[in-house]
Amino acid sequence: ATPSSILSRSRQNANAPVVRSSSSAHRIRSSPKASFHLPPGVGQPHNQTLNTNATMLSSAALRAFSRPLVSAGKPSSSPLLPLRLLSTDATSSLRDSYEHILVERRFPPEKEEGSPQEGSQRRRRGGVGLVTLNRPRALNALCDGLFDDLRHATKVLDDDDEVGCLVLTGSEKAFAAGADISEMSGRDFATAYRTNMFEGWADIASLRKPVLAAVSGYALGGGCELAMMCDVIYASPTAKFGQPEINLGVIPGAGGTQRLIRAVGKSKAMEMVLTGNIIDAQRAERDGLVAKVVGEEEDVVEETVKVGFVVASKSLVASQMAKEAVNAADEMTLREGLNFERRLFHSLFATDDQKEGMAAFLEKRKPNFTDS
Repeated sequence: ATPSSILSRSRQNANAPVVRSSSSAHRIRSSPKASFHLPPGVGQPHNQTLNTNATMLSSAALRAFSRPLVSAGKPSSSPLLPLRLLSTDATSSLRDSYEHILVERRFPPEKEEGSPQEGSQRRRRGGVGLVTLNRPRALNALCDGLFDDLRHATKVLDDDDEVGCLVLTGSEKAFAAGADISEMSGRDFATAYRTNMFEGWADIASLRKPVLAAVSGYALGGGCELAMMCDVIYASPTAKFGQPEINLGVIPGAGGTQRLIRAVGKSKAMEMVLTGNIIDAQRAERDGLVAKVVGEEEDVVEETVKVGFVVASKSLVASQMAKEAVNAADEMTLREGLNFERRLFHSLFATDDQKEGMAAFLEKRKPNFTDS
């Protein structure tokens, strides 16, 4: 085949129909056999769904684009046209719908009014990605399907240049009542070990952007562990936290014994893990597990989103480095941590945002960060 014929086929493949995820309304499907250590109940999600089309370049076109041009067994000397390949990663776009979560991107009112017009070079920034767990009949029990949805959506939002912060929440009745016991109860050691059960949950803690948890109602077992994977926890007065796995003949398996001790200290963490006792929001705040308990008349989700807007308004490069530095404190000695912090601080002097931020301070104006 000649180079021109191969390039012609490549162009034909490039015009092939794109793969589009099927559009459907959000569905709430909960197993009627789901069992927990709490009585069943129904909570109401805080937000409506924002449907977003997800498209990918066809794999056939990608294969054609990546195929080298050859002539008589030798690479062609003809210059290749510049081609921009679209990612076929399934996490490149939000799905049209998720089975167990609701996803929404929010922007401050001033950002919506002053958002760039079509064709403008200035991109919109400062948004908050709001993810709501949505298995109300199961008190948002963390089944495998829910976590698949959660990992996908948070990864997309983490890669979204217009979003600077994520907020994770549940219903008024339950943030998450724990892992789905009916799904786990029949597993044996070989299955749990071979599949490295719960290993994928760590993806939430690995997100680079700041993640805030807005907790109402029960955050028990896996729900408490999920909240602790977030960077900051805000709670309503109704929030309840606990690691009651001991009552089921097991122990926390998604970070409860490790993150809880770093939040509240050994003695209090040991008491919660060994007794399965549940603590209220006020004690959680006193113990250091929660950053703030909102007022009785305040909506914890709305208050957390407001904080998210503040976080997202900062330089994204700086906020990501700040998160990296704070989290590193758990893994390093003080000397190592101080050196790591200092090197990150030094590196920010290579960014446009450092120049803009300090210039704005000296000129007594609001900085215009560009996340660069």
